[in-house]
Amino acid sequence: MTVTSTRQHRGKVAFHAGIAAENRIAQDYERRGFSIARRRWRGKGGEIDLVIRDGAGLIFVEVKQSRDFARAAQSLSARQMQRIFQSAEEYLAQEPNGSLTDVRFDVALVDGTGATQIIENAFGHG
Repeated sequence: MTVTSTRQHRGKVAFHAGIAAENRIAQDYERRGFSIARRRWRGKGGEIDLVIRDGAGLIFVEVKQSRDFARAAQSLSARQMQRIFQSAEEYLAQEPNGSLTDVRFDVALVDGTGATQIIENAFGHG
């Protein structure tokens, strides 16, 4: 394999691992009675992995997958959180209550074995 094809292969593996992690987290929320409003919603500011309905409210979920939970958690940067906030504001513009919609921001971690950990209200707009 050439360097380019090795990188492309790693990229494809990472992409599919990310999709699998998002599916696993979506199933977890669904098992707990929530419904998935959108997967990989893309706004001008960036992408939100999962948008979950919680009654009249919404949960914006960032899914992070890595070898272990600590590495996954560390991969969420302040800049990325800001992009998530901007995208969430754009998403809320289409909701009946707009920016008055009750929201929270969760981070869902998936480790190398497929184990999951969901941190509710992991960060807020500040």
